[in-house]
Amino acid sequence: MLISDTIAKMLVEMLDKSGGTLELKRNDLAEKLGCVPSQINYVISSRFTPEMGYIVESRRGGGGYIRIIRKQMGKDEYLMHFYHAVGNNIDESSGAAFINNIFENGLITQREKLLLTAVLAEAGSGETRAAILKKIALTLMK
Repeated sequence: MLISDTIAKMLVEMLDKSGGTLELKRNDLAEKLGCVPSQINYVISSRFTPEMGYIVESRRGGGGYIRIIRKQMGKDEYLMHFYHAVGNNIDESSGAAFINNIFENGLITQREKLLLTAVLAEAGSGETRAAILKKIALTLMK
C-alpha cells in the first residue's frame, strides 16, 4: 500500500471515530506515520476535496492546525450541492471523483458507477461531461 493510501485511510478512520470533524497538526501526523509533512498536504488536497464531500480549513504557524469536516447532508441537499459544484465544465478525473462520491454515499450501485465512469471517459468535452453529471444529479433526485 502506498503511503498516500495509508494516510488517506488513517484520516478517514479518524473522521469516522470523531463523528465527521477532525482537527490535527500536520507535523505530528507526519511524524507518527514516518513521512514528510508535504505528503499529508498532498493527500488532503487531492482526496479531501469539496467534490468528495469535505471542507478543509487550515491555520499556519506554531499553533497551526488542519481541520477536515465531512459534510453531513440529506440526499436531496447533497445532490443539489453536487449539481452546483459540477459547474459548466469539468475534467475527466474530477468527473470520476463525483461519480465515486455518489457511489460512496450509496446513491448508485458499483455497476452504475462503472457505467457512468465509462460514459464520462468518452464524453467529448468538459461541457458535455458537466451536462451529463448534472442530468445524473437531477435524475437521482426524482
